[in-house]
Amino acid sequence: MNQNRKIAVLGGGGRTGKYLITKLIDKGYFVKILLRDPEKFEIKSSLIQIIQGDAIEGSIIRSLIHGCDAVISTIGQRKGEQLIAEQATRNVLDAMLQFGIERYILVAGINIDTPFDNKGPETVIATNWMKTNFPLIQEDRQKAYKLLVKSDIKWTLVRVPFIYFNNGDGNVDINLNDCLGNKIYADNIAWFLVKQLTDDTYINKAPFIYNS
Repeated sequence: MNQNRKIAVLGGGGRTGKYLITKLIDKGYFVKILLRDPEKFEIKSSLIQIIQGDAIEGSIIRSLIHGCDAVISTIGQRKGEQLIAEQATRNVLDAMLQFGIERYILVAGINIDTPFDNKGPETVIATNWMKTNFPLIQEDRQKAYKLLVKSDIKWTLVRVPFIYFNNGDGNVDINLNDCLGNKIYADNIAWFLVKQLTDDTYINKAPFIYNS
């Protein structure tokens, strides 16, 4: 059991985040969740503590992360709202430094570019589509990645293709250079994120994960 380990979660009220919370609880982790609307959150457990607020507020992030051993984020950009990726990442990194927390695991799309990529034609098309249709969101996410690279923490940026919001078969493929599948099940994402809490393989790396 992992009840002596406390994990801070951003985006836990989202569609992917709910799979993550369920997986963490199943593994016995104590979870502190940042929620903007706690009354809408349906998962109940004695292992859950809720912090109400927004990830763009530094004081809220400090309250969330204080006393935790690691941070996981599945936070996404909400339509019509302030850009969140860079600011949330900056807030998280500042709080982690303040409290001496080393491990940060987060989710992004396959459109994020790194110097180590060798993206194939399909991944390049998807990346360019995002850059063309949502340039500000793309730039915001890219800035968040640059903050990670410049930091001294142990981060893992998990890049995912189109998400199916149901349970997969557990067959997850991983590639550091390209996304060779066009889908991933939310349950598989949750499994991989939780696995990173005890696996150092992808520290300071940005793996693509997908179902083949």
